[in-house]
Amino acid sequence: MDLKELYRDVILDHNRHPRNFGRIESADRSAQGHNPLCGDELSLFLRMNGTRVEDIRFEARGCAISTASASLMTEAVKGKERAAIRELFEEMHRLLTRHDEVPAASLGKLAALSGVREFPARVKCASLCWHTLNAALDHDAATVSTE
Repeated sequence: MDLKELYRDVILDHNRHPRNFGRIESADRSAQGHNPLCGDELSLFLRMNGTRVEDIRFEARGCAISTASASLMTEAVKGKERAAIRELFEEMHRLLTRHDEVPAASLGKLAALSGVREFPARVKCASLCWHTLNAALDHDAATVSTE
């Protein structure tokens, strides 16, 4: 299976069956994200244990890439420390914005999002959840926009 097939299959699976979808009623932190270019909206809920993300869930209304990216992100960051999440954010930013960036094996399924680079207008769809996560980690409640 080539990377384009993997990209398509992973995106479709996580869009149709998003992981960690829903609210956390006892969330310590939350953030709202909005991509005005395509109308994606994301609500992110975190329960922290010190500097570790104990639980993370999201609600979204938007395109397949935005929903799939949020689903993949929640799987990747659940249980991780804030510092590790910041490093992962930087790695994902490079992956989504640099055409010569080779996905690290450590990214696992997140590497499938590298296919978004071929569609520059969709990079904001894939990165919305990551910016929203950063806002949630920095503040108890926040709103971000990809504008």
